[in-house]
Amino acid sequence: MGLMDKIRGEFIDIIEWLDDSRDTIVWRFPRYQNEIKMGAKLIVRESQVAVFVNEGQIADAFGPGTYTLETQNLPILSTLKGWKYGFNSPWKAEVYFVNTRVFTDMKWGTQNPVTVRDPEFGVVRLRAFGAYAVRVADPKKLLTELVGTDPQFRTEEVAEYLRQLTVSHLGSALATAQVPMIDLAAHQQEIGQRLAGVLSEELAPIGIVIPRFIIENISVPPEVEQALDKRTQMGVLGNLDQYTKFQTANAIEDAANNPGGGAGEGFGLGLGMAAGQRMAQSLNQQAPPAAAGPPPLPTSAWYLGANGQQAGPFDEAALRGQAASGALTRSTLVWKQGMASWLPAEQVPELAGVLGSVPPPLPPQ
Repeated sequence: MGLMDKIRGEFIDIIEWLDDSRDTIVWRFPRYQNEIKMGAKLIVRESQVAVFVNEGQIADAFGPGTYTLETQNLPILSTLKGWKYGFNSPWKAEVYFVNTRVFTDMKWGTQNPVTVRDPEFGVVRLRAFGAYAVRVADPKKLLTELVGTDPQFRTEEVAEYLRQLTVSHLGSALATAQVPMIDLAAHQQEIGQRLAGVLSEELAPIGIVIPRFIIENISVPPEVEQALDKRTQMGVLGNLDQYTKFQTANAIEDAANNPGGGAGEGFGLGLGMAAGQRMAQSLNQQAPPAAAGPPPLPTSAWYLGANGQQAGPFDEAALRGQAASGALTRSTLVWKQGMASWLPAEQVPELAGVLGSVPPPLPPQ
């Protein structure tokens, strides 16, 4: 610092900050060796707080207004410096101006998807982005916990920390909201308000609050978007029969407007096919359903041979009748499809039940 700057600093008796930026949260007033004259003017504008720091200790703070610095309005600094009866010589202290306005240009977004459990789609991965507002609620805590000796503390120095804090709470906010993924858009404002309260509570120890938290968009992976698009198409089509009728009506109107063209003939052919399909579907819908149950069991056709004559075919019930009348005996030749030749009935195991009622031949007398 040159001689003229030194002389100019020794004679400056107005302490103020004209903020020419849009992102400065804390600004330290520059003075030669931090010397301040007793009786200097302190001008604090709206949305500002001036905080005096003496040898690393937070002293007095001044809100908006114009002040003449004297021992009477510097009680903490007077105690730290041991001014019991007043002091008029220059004294050293650091003056930090804290901007208490709302910073609204803060952005946030998820670098990696947030995994949540959806009641309809199961486990899904969500991405989100938006903006939030930041305001200093306690300048002394901010200086002590975050700023330190930084001569110009800007929003970019705290943006990444706030973004990480936001993303860490986003998953739990979406999970505890108990809102299906499809309905998240309708509840974004409600979820944002809840996140603003949670973040403000966590940032209270460093003197920062989040007055507003905005969720601009919540998105899903591309494959989930494709599945949702297909479901949307099905929902838009709704009743396929009504949709077909609507398309047919439009085609009829187009064909009527162009009666002589090939397109009209093509439409007529297409309409005929569509009408035939709809008629077949209608008949199928009106036809009574077939009786449920298995088909009937196949029956065996038996033939009998006696005295050089063939009789039949007979099913099992008819064979029992032949046995009861004596036409079928144990020695009667029988045959059915699948047998290689005629055999006596007693040699066919399948007829054992039928021949049970036929007595064997009498023994010779």
